[in-house]
Amino acid sequence: MALSTKSKQRVSVVLNMTKVVFHWGFMPAVLYLGFAKGADVGMPPLSVMNLLWQ
Repeated sequence: MALSTKSKQRVSVVLNMTKVVFHWGFMPAVLYLGFAKGADVGMPPLSVMNLLWQ
């Protein structure tokens, strides 16, 4: 089943948006999850200053 030209354009736009969202959202999501989990036992507490200085 072939897609029409308009459908191909919409799929292209959705894929490009997905790529941009993943590109700009991956590291903030990783940092958020790391800070939400907290530090391991015996490690210093996590803070933004620790992130910037390490």
